[in-house]
Amino acid sequence: MARHPPPASQPAPPPSSAEPARHRAPSSAEPARHRARSSRASGRVTLSDVAEAVGVSPMTVSRALRGERRVDPALVEKIRATAAQMGYVPDPAARALASQKSAQVLVLVPMLSNTLFVDLIEAVHKELFAAGYHALIGVTHYDRAEEEQLLRTYLPMRPAGLLLTGFDRSPAARALVAASKVPCVHLMELGDGSGTPSVGFSQADAGASITRHLVERGHRRIAFCAGQLDARVMQRATGYRRALQEAGLYDPSLELLWPRPTSMALGAELLDAALRLEPAPDALFFCNDDIAQGALLEALRRGLQVPQRVAITGFNDLPGSDQMVPPLTTIRTPRSHIGTEGARMLLKLIRGEPVDPPSMDLGYELVVRQSS
Repeated sequence: MARHPPPASQPAPPPSSAEPARHRAPSSAEPARHRARSSRASGRVTLSDVAEAVGVSPMTVSRALRGERRVDPALVEKIRATAAQMGYVPDPAARALASQKSAQVLVLVPMLSNTLFVDLIEAVHKELFAAGYHALIGVTHYDRAEEEQLLRTYLPMRPAGLLLTGFDRSPAARALVAASKVPCVHLMELGDGSGTPSVGFSQADAGASITRHLVERGHRRIAFCAGQLDARVMQRATGYRRALQEAGLYDPSLELLWPRPTSMALGAELLDAALRLEPAPDALFFCNDDIAQGALLEALRRGLQVPQRVAITGFNDLPGSDQMVPPLTTIRTPRSHIGTEGARMLLKLIRGEPVDPPSMDLGYELVVRQSS
């Protein structure tokens, strides 16, 4: 990038009685006056207020606060100190409208109580922040209507890009995304081959992989125990069915599909329900590690031997799974890697660079421990 020398500093003219201190650094009393004046108009200190207090143009203030090198460092320091003293807070929506650009990326995830999405967001933030962008996080709670409302609220702010979890959304939400023309990448799942940008792995293949592992260990009555029942859980169920059908072992009565949110408490309840089946299963595939952990704790309370009496497996390799008694066999998912690569793909789209391939499969890992 071309470097521009800082402009020669010009001495400020001395104040006169006819012209109040427009060119002086503000005194402690001045910010209050500026704040009072702007509050009457809009309730907030504006860029123009800061510019007037320092004695420069609003454009110079904007450039200084953005860190552009063409502004003299001493002036930058003065502008930043004045802005902080006056309580100036940049308005990202106004900046986007003025420049037709935004530094915000809208990231929609189902939950923040799940480590899976916390890890993903951490990786997204790190990548975006290094490139000068900021993540604007919305939580959908696995609710299509809530996601649609978030899109209606934030798309008018003209975000630079969108990072959406999966592909399961309402037709109206899809239409909103398409009409916005905002670059968009889907996370945690793979596209259907139509060129839709996505970063993830095959949930169905991962579900089939851990089911085949149980079959190879000699288990014949393998139950699928699931909560939440979002699109990715049901894709794991598809993989489970496929693997058991291939082995000639599929029994639909061994599917326990409960729509309640996953939790350790739900895991204990699902274990109890599975053990009441006749005949009882000899292996349990839980759709997520938190319910699998709850099932292991319940088995420990009951004195139930795992895996001798019943094998237990999970999905996602959440923190603590390797510390369970016995340690939990699970699928390790690359959520941090997905966040990093998804953000990088989106940055390419924002810059107008080609993305090849548009669908990035990061795979998964079967982690075999003592619970199976």
